[in-house]
Amino acid sequence: MTYSTTKIAVVTGGSRGLGLAITTALTRRGWHVVLDARDTDRLNDAVAALPQGSVTAVPGDVADPAHRRALAEAADRVSGARLLINNASMLGPSPQPPLASYPLEVLEQVYRVNTFAPLALVQLMLGQLTRNDGRVLNISSDAAVEPYEGWGGYGSSKAALDQLTAILGAEHAGLRVFGLDPGDMNTDLHQQAFPGEDISDRADPESVVPAVLKLIDGDLASGRYRAADLLAEVPA
Repeated sequence: MTYSTTKIAVVTGGSRGLGLAITTALTRRGWHVVLDARDTDRLNDAVAALPQGSVTAVPGDVADPAHRRALAEAADRVSGARLLINNASMLGPSPQPPLASYPLEVLEQVYRVNTFAPLALVQLMLGQLTRNDGRVLNISSDAAVEPYEGWGGYGSSKAALDQLTAILGAEHAGLRVFGLDPGDMNTDLHQQAFPGEDISDRADPESVVPAVLKLIDGDLASGRYRAADLLAEVPA
């Protein structure tokens, strides 16, 4: 593959769910994706199913500063990222506890993954994203804006991410910085939130991809968007 003319994306948490659905769509459109996940075996399985040479796999945890540097460097060695998708997320305990009894050491880890890691990656990759007229897409949640009982840890971490997203968009007019609420999906993370329940009625992650592509390809201003609203505007 000739990387000099290839668009480069970094997608975190890309071995399953929405991250894998987005990665699959990007590789089909000619992007080269720098992909990470904590589970090395699942990451390798995901890469094996993608077009050969379309992915650089970097296993690791986004909460680890050394791993974040490896992701940024992997993109910069090619031609620099045009797109950063902060998709990796941590739910926290399952079943989720009320805030009054939420273990604070676990809450700190949830924030490290869901809030601090996305900002840290933007800081590391700002130069290459700016150079390439790039875009940042932070995956949020309706739990960031709705007071669901039991969702205080995850929801507040995503609410903080939403605010970081908004401020980054205001501070960097040369970038498009988006937050996306994908809605309920049939994913491993959502299953963790509802242990023992059947969540097969939730949307497949692939159904959200057209909304993601609208943010990647379109002229929408920086800001927070709901996939349901974007999908309603996508021609059938």
